[in-house]
Parts: sequence; structure tokens; C-alpha cells
Amino acid sequence: MSLSVLLAATPSPEPVGSLGEAAEQAGNAAGWVEENWSTWLSTGLRILLIVAVAITLRYLIRRALTNLIDRMNRSAQAVEGTALGGLLVNAERRRQRSEAIGSVLRSVASFLIMGTAALMILGAFKINLAPLLASAGVAGVALGFGARNLVTDFLSGVFMILEDQYGVGDTIDAGVASGEVIEVGLRVTKLRGDNGEIWYVRNGEVKRIGNLSQGWSTAGVDVTVRPTEDLEQVRKAITAAAETMTKEEPWSERLWGPVEVLGLDAVLLDSMTVRVTAKTMPGKSVGVERELRWRIKQALDDAGIRMIGAVPPQQDESAADPTAGVAAPSAYASATSPQSMAATPIPPANLNKH
Repeated sequence: MSLSVLLAATPSPEPVGSLGEAAEQAGNAAGWVEENWSTWLSTGLRILLIVAVAITLRYLIRRALTNLIDRMNRSAQAVEGTALGGLLVNAERRRQRSEAIGSVLRSVASFLIMGTAALMILGAFKINLAPLLASAGVAGVALGFGARNLVTDFLSGVFMILEDQYGVGDTIDAGVASGEVIEVGLRVTKLRGDNGEIWYVRNGEVKRIGNLSQGWSTAGVDVTVRPTEDLEQVRKAITAAAETMTKEEPWSERLWGPVEVLGLDAVLLDSMTVRVTAKTMPGKSVGVERELRWRIKQALDDAGIRMIGAVPPQQDESAADPTAGVAAPSAYASATSPQSMAATPIPPANLNKH
């Protein structure tokens, strides 16, 4: 093997300058780390403290809200089935309302706490938050325009629940639909109609609500008798039937006031109408009216007072015009009338005549 080949295969020694540069770079890196390690440590500790405080605060607030909702549910169940419980909303309504409010409050608390913690962490990294907040504002406006119906439904549902406009078990008239409320949500309210159908009503579409189950209801009964009856006897019979009804169960709980005979509501030639009203438990007016009619009818029968109904007016056939069904004479009935002669076909000419 030649000497030139051996020299070419032998590795050349590294220059001394490269080792010095590596040592210098290592020294610079060590110095940079030594200068900045305190900053890194303080930043890391700050981030850990922010995360720990945010998680702890979020846990405590959510637990406090959960305990508050549970306490509200327990207080509602404690009076359920008692005389006081009949005046309050039912347990299911209170449970759904409290859970919906608790869910909204927990979500808002989590969003505020974690959002604030995220901004503080970005600030710890020396990140300029002004462009980020501006972009988030623009995105929020765009999202608000794009999903305005969803936002409207959500906000309307929140205020309906907070203001207790209606709840489970209430009978409401929402304009677009009416029926019994079977579920209340933040976006949709579910109603059951009179025929069993289920209506899904968006909360944002409800412009007005008529709640037929809050406060109290009014039961009204019209008693129609002959104009020759003694009004005092009619009043005594109705009052006796009402007093007996108010002392019996379950009418004593459903009636929230005495049955009042308001007086004559209408006086005609063949009848007179006596108006009877009573204040009842919400949603129980129809049953009270039926029972009250039943008892008043029995009391009037026992007193010999006859109830009558409106008689539909009968048409007097003898007074009808006898010529109403006779048709007017036709001009074509006479063969010599101009109309008949004009309609008569012209006879053909005699072609055989010479």
C-alpha cells in the first residue's frame, strides 16, 4: 500500500480553536441558565399558584352551590304532603327549577374563574393580551349574530326560571301552544296538550304567558230558573248546598273562600239567571264547578224549584209567505208572446212549387 493512501486514510487532528469555541458556548449557556433560572422558577411557581387557587376556588364555589340546591330541595320535600305543602309548588317543580338555576350558576362560576386564570397564566408568560382580547371580542360578536336565536332562547329560559313564571305541573297558555308543563329547560319548554299531544316550545318564541295554576282560580256557575220562582228560596237552597260542600273533603281544601251568590245576572221573559262564584285552588275550578252544579241541582229539586235552560227560538211556519215557493211566470209560456215567436224555428221554403 502506498504512503499516499495511508496518509489519506489517517484522520486529521481537529483544530484547537474548535474546542475553545465549544467551551465558550457551554460557558455562555451555563451563564444564561444561571441568570434566568430564578425567573423561570418564579414564573413556574406563579403559574402553579394560579392553577391551584383557581381549582380550589372553583371546587369550593361549586360545592357551595350544590349544597344550597340540595338544601332547597330538602326544605321543599319536608313540607310536601302537609297543609302548607298544598300552598307551595310541588317538589318536582322546585327540584327542576333549583337544578336549572344551580347548573347556570355553576357554569357561570366555572367560566369566570377558569377564564380569569387562563388570562393570568398568559400574562405570566409576558404575552400581550390586548390583541387576544380584541380577537375574542370580535369572535363573540360574530357568534352572537350567527346564533342569536340560540342566545335568545337561552336567556329567555334563564329569566323564566329565575322569575318563576311557570313550572312543572302548571297549566299555561304560551300563545303558540297551551297545555300542562311537563319539562322546563333553558332552551325548550315541553307542554302536554288537552288531547295528549306534546308541544316543544322554544323559550325565545314565547312573547306572553298566561299561567292558569298560580295564585287562585274562580269557579262560576249560572243557575237559570223560571222568572216566577221566589228569589229568597232560590238563595237559601243554593247557600245550603254550598255550606254542605265546604264542610266535606276534598272540597274543603279546594275551596279557598265561601261560595257567594252574586245575584241576578240576567232577567228575561221566560227565565232568570243567578250567578254563583267561589275562589278555588289553582287548576281546580273545573272540578269545583261540576260538583257545585250537581249539589245545586239536587237542592233546587228538593225545594221544588225547577231549573230551565235556554229554549232555541222556533220558526213560525204559519207566518211564512205562501207565495215564496211559487216561481214567477215565464214569457215562453204563451205561444203568442214575442219571446216564443222569436224562438220558433222558421219553416223551410217549398221547393216543389212551380
